[in-house]
Amino acid sequence: MLAAIDWTYILYVVLVVYVALNILVYFLQDYLLFKPEKLPKDFQFYYEHQEIEEYNIETRDGAIINGLRFKTENPKGVVFYLKGNSKSIKGWGKFAVDFTRHGYDVVMVDYRGFGKSTGRRTQKAIKRDLQVVYNKLKDKVDEKHIILYGRSLGSGFATKLASMNNPRMLVLDAPYYSLSKIAKRYLPFMPLSLLIKFPMPTYKWLKYVNCPIHIIHGTDDALIPYNTSVKLSRIRPKSTTLHTVIGGGHKDLNTFEGYHKMLTEIITSRPKAINLEGSSIHVKHGSKKKHAKT
Repeated sequence: MLAAIDWTYILYVVLVVYVALNILVYFLQDYLLFKPEKLPKDFQFYYEHQEIEEYNIETRDGAIINGLRFKTENPKGVVFYLKGNSKSIKGWGKFAVDFTRHGYDVVMVDYRGFGKSTGRRTQKAIKRDLQVVYNKLKDKVDEKHIILYGRSLGSGFATKLASMNNPRMLVLDAPYYSLSKIAKRYLPFMPLSLLIKFPMPTYKWLKYVNCPIHIIHGTDDALIPYNTSVKLSRIRPKSTTLHTVIGGGHKDLNTFEGYHKMLTEIITSRPKAINLEGSSIHVKHGSKKKHAKT
């Protein structure tokens, strides 16, 4: 009888702890997932050899979305760059040179709670904010000249935008299959499908993207495994190109010459139709004919 009472007590304690952990994950996930850097309203952005224009957009719920436009002379188009989940566009702005040097303007924004941006952060609200920014871009630039570039966390938002609009192309840098899948790696015993507020199902949104898709990923990415991009590339295989950075990690792709070569080819080239007539596309290597028995 004593042993039965002890086991009942242990199970009760385990259940209480489990429920408490689930509650903590639900309410603290915003702090665990996002690593924002807040900037004072009077902060002055500066980037050497870059011409910038700062802007603020007020949303329908009263939030302020702060952003920058890196300007070029006679731009070929605009890159809407959706950054990762750390810090603010103060630091991310240094990557604009990878596009302005090719004659493209670059637009970056801080998500709610990052930099100078304000407002309650939810997946729905951020998606709505980014669509507002995209609409303003469309008012000034034809969509055939808009490139969506999503880096890490921003890859999911960029995919969602591409699924609802018609940009020239979608470029995903170290994308995830879904944030729920990533969280599951660290908390496999929790019902994350019910708990997570930012599931970010990139794989679902990618099914509805009609423009050319380019995925860039490093083979040594410890945070989001390279195989994630392999799986994503199979969703829309006819319109997707997977670019592999051998030895690249999650935060250092820009230090690889190969990454810049890939990026240059992606944003400066135009898709060309391929004539497969006379090719080996239908030849099956090593196929054996089966002979009927006599």
